[in-house]
Amino acid sequence: MKILFASSEAHPFIKSGGLGDVAYALPKALRKMGVDIRVIIPKYSDIKQEFKDKMITLETFNVPVGWRNQYGGLQYLEYDGIPFYFIDNEYYFKRPSSYGFYDDGERFAYFSRAALEAVNHMVDFTPDIIHLNDWHTGMIAPIMKEHFKGNPRFKDIKTIFTIHNLQYQGVFPKETLGDLLSLGDNYFSEDMLKYYDGISFMKGGLNFSDKITTVSSSYAEEIKTPFYGEGLHGLMQVRGNDLSGIVNGIDTELFNPREDKELFYNFDYNDISGKAKNKLELQKSLNLPVNENIPMIGMVTRLASQKGIDLLAHIIEELLALDIQLVVLGTGEQKFEEMLRYYAGVSKDKLSANITFNNTLAKRIYASSDLFLMPSLFEPCGIGQLLALRYGTLPVVRETGGLKDTVHAFNEYTNEGNGFSFSNYNAHDMLYTIKRALNFYENKELWNNLVKNAMLIDNSWKKSALEYKNLYDSLL
Repeated sequence: MKILFASSEAHPFIKSGGLGDVAYALPKALRKMGVDIRVIIPKYSDIKQEFKDKMITLETFNVPVGWRNQYGGLQYLEYDGIPFYFIDNEYYFKRPSSYGFYDDGERFAYFSRAALEAVNHMVDFTPDIIHLNDWHTGMIAPIMKEHFKGNPRFKDIKTIFTIHNLQYQGVFPKETLGDLLSLGDNYFSEDMLKYYDGISFMKGGLNFSDKITTVSSSYAEEIKTPFYGEGLHGLMQVRGNDLSGIVNGIDTELFNPREDKELFYNFDYNDISGKAKNKLELQKSLNLPVNENIPMIGMVTRLASQKGIDLLAHIIEELLALDIQLVVLGTGEQKFEEMLRYYAGVSKDKLSANITFNNTLAKRIYASSDLFLMPSLFEPCGIGQLLALRYGTLPVVRETGGLKDTVHAFNEYTNEGNGFSFSNYNAHDMLYTIKRALNFYENKELWNNLVKNAMLIDNSWKKSALEYKNLYDSLL
C-alpha cells in the first residue's frame, strides 16, 4: 500500500497548528504498520538550514499555473524513518511563515499542481492513494481528475480528504478557475467549486475526493448542522456515507513525562510526586506564590472566541476570587490579550498571563497544572486535552467535537471519567464545573487516583492509525 500524504505543514520542518503534528505522527504510526506512506509539503524558507542542507534534489520540472509556466523542484529527505518530499519554488515559498499572504490562492494552486507533477518524477513510488489535508491541498483532487485523466500513472489513484477545521476554506475569486487552475466555467457550480460568489479550495477536496474524514466522530456529525457546517452542512449531509470521523492521537514518544527533558522534573503514573515538584518550580519561575496545595488551572491556547476566551472574560473576576492560580499561555485577539494583561497586573498572585508562544513553557504548564481549561465554542479534535491527560492534568472542557469524544465527566458514584465537562456554551456553567472540580481536588487520595488514571489512557496514534489503514484498504 502506497500513500502520498499532502500537507501545507509538517513537524519538525514547519508548523502553525495541529495539522503539523498530524502530518508527522500519523505517517510515523502507519509506517510502523507496514504502510509505505510519504509526506509532501512546500519547501518554505523558514525550514531550518540544517534540514535544507540534507535535502537531495530528485528532479526539476515545469508546473503550469494557468497561463504561467513555473519552476518546480522535487527534493527529498528522510526524517525519523519517514520519507519527506519538498516542492521547491522560491517565488512562492521564500517568505516568512507558511501562509496568510495576499496570493495564497496562487501559491496553493501551484503547490496542488506541483505535487501531482512531482508524482511523474518519483522513480520508485506511485501512490495508490493521495491523502489531502485542509483547503491548501483540496484542489489536488479536481486538478487530477481534469488535467491528469489521460495519464496512465494516475488511472487508479484514489483520493481521501481530511477536514482539520471547516472554518478555513480557502475561498478565492471566480477568476481563479481559469487564471490559476485552467478549469472551465462549468466548475463554477454548487456541486463542484462554487461558494457564494467565489470558489472554495475546500470544496475541491469535499466534492472530488473518494472519501472524506474529519478529526473526531462528534465533529463529523456536527458539521452536518448549520451552526457548525460553515455553509457546507448540506454538502456534508449529501456526502454523509463517505464521511467518517477519526480522532487524532498524540506522539507519546515526543510527549512523555517520564523522559521529557523540558520539564523541571520527570514523573510517571507509578510515581506522580514529580508533578507537584514541577508545580513548585513553575510557580517560582512565574513569580506566583509557591504553594503546592493551591490548585493551578492551565490554559495553552489561541486567544480567540472560538477557544472560549469570551467565556473566561465573562467570569474572570469570579474565578480569580477563588483560591486558585490561573496560568495562561497564548496569543490572539487584541481585546483578549489586553484583558489578560490587565488582570495579571491587578491579581499578580492569582494570574500569570504569558502572551507569547513558548513550547517549553507549554509543556511545563501541561505537567504542572492540576486542571486544564479548554471551553471551546467548537473544536474539531483538540490536542491540548490529550496532552493534558498525558501529563496527568485533568481537563475541564465544553462538550463539543473531539473534546466530547476524549474527555468524559467524572462520576463520583461510579468513579468513572477522566475530567470535567459542561454542555451549554455558558460562562457560569463553566464556572460551576470548575468549582465542582475544585471540590474533588480537596480529596487528595481521590484526586491522585484520577491523575494516575488519566495518565494511563492510551491517546497514542495506534488505534487511529489502524482506522486510517482500514479506510485506505476499503479504497483499494
